[in-house]
Amino acid sequence: MDLGIRGRTAIVCASSQGLGKGCAQALAEAGVSLVINGRHQAPLEQTAQELRQAWGVAVTPVVADVSTAEGQAALLNACPAPDILINNNGGPPVRNFRELDRKAMLDGVTMNMVTPIELIQKVIDSMAARGFGRIVNITSISVKMPIIGLDLSSGARAGLTAFMAGVARSVAGNNVTINNLLPGSFDTKRLRSTLSLAAKRSQVSDEEAAARSMANIPAKRFGTPAEFGQACAFLCSVHAGFMTGQNVLLDGGAYPAAF
Repeated sequence: MDLGIRGRTAIVCASSQGLGKGCAQALAEAGVSLVINGRHQAPLEQTAQELRQAWGVAVTPVVADVSTAEGQAALLNACPAPDILINNNGGPPVRNFRELDRKAMLDGVTMNMVTPIELIQKVIDSMAARGFGRIVNITSISVKMPIIGLDLSSGARAGLTAFMAGVARSVAGNNVTINNLLPGSFDTKRLRSTLSLAAKRSQVSDEEAAARSMANIPAKRFGTPAEFGQACAFLCSVHAGFMTGQNVLLDGGAYPAAF
């Protein structure tokens, strides 16, 4: 399917690996010029080179922490008026909520709620003025289905979801859409790290921990960053212009509800 966005420009946050990289790959395949981002130069440069070689698009790597004013400025200096913004950021580590002090809570809210809002503030008016914009926030299945130990991440991302619900409707008439992608268990470095910790606690192998986790997913497998990226790219396409303010689960059926 031609997504109708060839020649557009996109900022994809936290895209040197994992789900962000999957989104960057799918957008590059669709012919979108990219600004990609990560905190470490070597993997970011490698991803940039992979994307250029595979799809022949312009790719600008920006080493930055998007939760800082300096990091956001660096992204927007590289692409002042993007057509597409993919908000993505790491979340707080698994931790008992009793152990969270005020600084940890404020840091978590900054990473997963305040940062994407700040970036949206900086690009949304130029999108509306041009009559095209696509914003996708990568949140989590935990927004709908709490995961013990990820309470801070869940709360911050749920706050972003509620905040954006009204904003999405305010710019829909300008052909600017804002949607949220809620990933379940995807085969990423972060997931494998979490599974490894669980394996140690349960005194089983990493492979056994992964098998147990997959057994609880109706699809009986983990998702791949590539298929997540394709879903993201569709939300950024001309075909998704009537879809806004939505929370789209990609979880292999893990969330057990009809609505």
